[in-house]
Amino acid sequence: MDILNVIWTYVIPFLVVLTILVFVHELGHYLIARRCGVRVEVFSIGFGPEIFGRTDKAGTRWKFSAIPLGGYVKMFGDADAASTPSSELTRMTPEEQDQAFHSKTLGQRSWIVAGGPLANFIFAFFALAVLYGFYGERVPIVGEPTAIEWVAPGSPAETAGLQTGDRILQIDEREITSFEEIVAVVQGALGQPLEVLVQRGAEELTLVVTPEMGSSRDVGRIGISNARFEYNPVGAFDAVWMAAAETVRVTGFILQVVGEFISGARRSDELAGPLGIAQVSGQVAERGLDQVILWTAYLSINLGLLNLFPIPMLDGGHLLFYAIERVRGRPLGQRAQEYGFRIGLALVLALMLFATWNDILRLT
Repeated sequence: MDILNVIWTYVIPFLVVLTILVFVHELGHYLIARRCGVRVEVFSIGFGPEIFGRTDKAGTRWKFSAIPLGGYVKMFGDADAASTPSSELTRMTPEEQDQAFHSKTLGQRSWIVAGGPLANFIFAFFALAVLYGFYGERVPIVGEPTAIEWVAPGSPAETAGLQTGDRILQIDEREITSFEEIVAVVQGALGQPLEVLVQRGAEELTLVVTPEMGSSRDVGRIGISNARFEYNPVGAFDAVWMAAAETVRVTGFILQVVGEFISGARRSDELAGPLGIAQVSGQVAERGLDQVILWTAYLSINLGLLNLFPIPMLDGGHLLFYAIERVRGRPLGQRAQEYGFRIGLALVLALMLFATWNDILRLT
């Protein structure tokens, strides 16, 4: 695959989806900050040098920056994009302090910080409501008992050469009569090469596929399905209700997965980074607008939830500091906050590097 094809197939869809989600997240911070009377100096999509932008009547610089992996809102009174208090706060006039983020009440600051993740959840809900409202409910249509209707990109099945339309006749010389038998054999053969006899048109082929780890330890998967999908129309009320239910379900599922990572029920090499997300974004873009909307909604929930984790540098870290301030009756010291942000930055960078390394190993 040449570099231009990679950029068009994977990089562009990833950056489009990421830009939308970052804009939504930062817009949540911006709108609540303005509602609370805070002057916003910069609204940036991306980091680093500015590529282009404009300044509005309120004095906010809206811009696109060179590194398109994230974004930030810099408010009046911040020393940097991480919302570190400026040393100029004590020398501001009363009118200037009234417009500074760090001069606002604890409740106002908490709402401003929580606005980003909240916007991501609201966006996901509306995206899902639009999806269900225009397309309907997605339901599977089961095909022939042993026919393959879908092969996951990058899966062991694709690597082995299995294709949509193949009928699985035997696995390790065991006759197969239903898809449930395929699942049972594959789940019990994690890491073991399996000889699969398939019928493709008028010919029969023998392929070797090795199941990889599935959704939990010691369970194999090869990445195939024998179901196609269609949409059943639903009413407006049902679309809204289904969107709310799906937002709650996905949020719970993500928390469950995080818990499994922490407890060791899931292996750390399942963690995906920017390259993995870009690969899936490209694959989803090829499957239609409905799948792009669904994927964007799921990523928005992920982004909102991730930012609520109590790690300094993330929104949840700021909320943690505010909770401590509430209990103590005064903020943490400047040095303690600086150390906290440094530790948080180290954790975030280490996690991103580890996830990216996982992506590289998968791609190679």
